[in-house]
Amino acid sequence: MSKIKYSVLTGALAISFSAILWGFDGIVLTPQLYNLDITLVVFVLHALPFAIMNIFLFREYKRLHTLSSREFVYIFLVALMGGAIGTMSIVKALFLVEFRDLTVVVLLQKLQPVFAIVLAAILLKERLGKNFVLWATLAIVAGYFLTFGLHLPDLNTGSKTPLAAAYSLLAAFSFGSATVLSKGVLKNVPFQAATFYRYGFTAFIMLIVVSVTGTISGFNQINADNWLIFFVITFTTGSGAIFLYYYGLRKVKAMLATICELFFPLSAILFDYFIHGKILSTVQWVSATIMFVAIVRLSLGRKSETGGQLQEP
Repeated sequence: MSKIKYSVLTGALAISFSAILWGFDGIVLTPQLYNLDITLVVFVLHALPFAIMNIFLFREYKRLHTLSSREFVYIFLVALMGGAIGTMSIVKALFLVEFRDLTVVVLLQKLQPVFAIVLAAILLKERLGKNFVLWATLAIVAGYFLTFGLHLPDLNTGSKTPLAAAYSLLAAFSFGSATVLSKGVLKNVPFQAATFYRYGFTAFIMLIVVSVTGTISGFNQINADNWLIFFVITFTTGSGAIFLYYYGLRKVKAMLATICELFFPLSAILFDYFIHGKILSTVQWVSATIMFVAIVRLSLGRKSETGGQLQEP
């Protein structure tokens, strides 16, 4: 295996594993914070990891002076879109359906690769290779059947469904945008620094939000169990997953990264099965297999589809 293909494979695996961690978070961890305000949840989920990162990454403050104005804007936009707006939107959508029916949320999250692919082609000048389109399309189609089987999406979640759908769509656009913008940052910024800045900027943005809305007063409602979940997320599915994600993103194109992120709905369904006993149908198992094959094929694509903006860490 060539050095380029090995680099792309390790990057794809890192992103895929981070997506699996996010699936675990959505099924097991975040639901246990349902008693708190959404803006407060998002603030703590970024402020706590950032405070801990300062112990190990405080030297990264010096790098801020070397950033170009474009890189500074990109980092801010990543924090705004992927950290603040995206996270608030997806958590809000999940809270609206009370974690019992994720159909609408998962369906609209499938639009994230579409947003990211279009933005990557426009902003990063990434080419849409023939093989990439083939395997990406297969992965997305398999993702649909994995989630819904042979049935149409069930939108019957009550009057909150349209609002949940709107938040899900906003989350898909926000995360897709952050994926592409992160590639612009990681050209010259190490993934450790990028993670540090993302959490710092997002914590600052969310501090303004909770201060203006007055939800910062809800700190006294955070109980011991909530704090335990916050710390678990911080070291695993939160900043830990983001470190892995940025490590992988330096090695692959933004368009491939969005496909690897489809492991989020895949892992969510699997965790739902193992934890809640929900059995997958034959169609879903076949779809999961096809998705895995498609993602591996994408990560081992030809040099023409992995070159250009590939960078070593």
